[in-house]
Amino acid sequence: MNIMIVGCGKVGQALAEQLNEDGNNITVIDSNAALVADVSARLDVMGCVGNGATHTIQEEAGIRKADLLIAVTGSDELNLLCCLIAKKSGNCRTIARVKNPAYSSETNYFKDELGLAMVINPEHAAATEIARVLRFPSAIRIDTFAHGRVELFKYKIPEGSRLSGMAVKDVVAKLGCDVLVCTVERGDEPYIANGNFVFAEKDVISVIASPRNASEFFKAIGYRNRAVKDVLVAGGGETAQYLCSILRRSGISLKIIERDPKRCVELCEKYPEVQIIQGDASDQALLLEEGIRTTDAFVALTGMDEENILLSLFAKSEGASKVVTKIHRIAFDDVIKHLDLDSTIYPKNITADLILRYVRAMGNSEGSKMETLYSIIQGEVEAAEYTIGEDSPVTDIPLMAMKKKPDILIAAIIRGGKVLIPRGSDIIKAGDSVVVVTRAKAIDDIADILL
Repeated sequence: MNIMIVGCGKVGQALAEQLNEDGNNITVIDSNAALVADVSARLDVMGCVGNGATHTIQEEAGIRKADLLIAVTGSDELNLLCCLIAKKSGNCRTIARVKNPAYSSETNYFKDELGLAMVINPEHAAATEIARVLRFPSAIRIDTFAHGRVELFKYKIPEGSRLSGMAVKDVVAKLGCDVLVCTVERGDEPYIANGNFVFAEKDVISVIASPRNASEFFKAIGYRNRAVKDVLVAGGGETAQYLCSILRRSGISLKIIERDPKRCVELCEKYPEVQIIQGDASDQALLLEEGIRTTDAFVALTGMDEENILLSLFAKSEGASKVVTKIHRIAFDDVIKHLDLDSTIYPKNITADLILRYVRAMGNSEGSKMETLYSIIQGEVEAAEYTIGEDSPVTDIPLMAMKKKPDILIAAIIRGGKVLIPRGSDIIKAGDSVVVVTRAKAIDDIADILL
């Protein structure tokens, strides 16, 4: 597939890398010549220097042969203009990143009237993910499938846990709950879980289950999932605003610390039920005064990664029950994951996952349709949901007899609204939704899991 990416920032580079690895032909466009040269050389993709919102530059980059244009510059308006010009010049599909809360109610209009295939809002997506982990604070991360009927959650095994020393194959029998362990991260090594794998303290495991069975799992391992009632937020930017909108009807009390007086006034006017504190969130005395020791959750949403990390570490040291950290840059992910943080949110990765899912779906055959895609271990393991068509080659075969590629796990089957955690004798039927966890790349269609 021929794909043009306008904007070589963090999101643009992450997209170029992942889509290029999937075998697509990538052309990046940016007005920064040095940045284009670096990205095109490092990723071995085509580059074009100039304003991607002009017809001339798009023509030079090959818009007439493009199947898809993705506009992810730092300007919402520029992204929309890029897409409009691309629709006129090349009649290709278009995706725009639009993050300003002022445009949040215009998404359907952009898609229906301007002809955009997708409108991506990384800040809203990040707020949605934060809200999920606040509702289930025992998990590091929660991804949902089948409209919330299935959840894949990550959990770090603490010292003294009942899970430590237990084999994967014994989880259901010993805990008495219907769940499936999908992956294990031990240090820097990721694994697709097999029955003989034995858990150890500090392992990060991902488990798939229905929401009810997920609750039963945590009860069985002695973890009391106490609902979050109050949240202290550092930073009143776009993500914080979306978080206010999502949580405002949930009964959760929010308190936001923001240093910009003008933004504080705007937040007070827009969210009168939220307590807004004008001050510097890096002031430890202020954090203590505002209750960081007693708050159920602390969320670091400032514009600086370093500040978010330090604030989160301070919050944990002072006893905050749940800590969520927003990270903009992904270059130091290997270092960050070794820090004692709870949940880390990467808007750039969330955006890349959403766009990657759409691109993969464009390449689907008639055998299945990709509904959802998550990178559950970045760059290593993916989880995808497919709706199975009538002609799919995976139907009516017992899973134990299915000849699958290595490191592929059928994690869940949703049939008639009911969740089935599959065992070897189960079969997949046309019309099912199926969740697949895999280390393989470019599984566009469920047929790709077969040898």
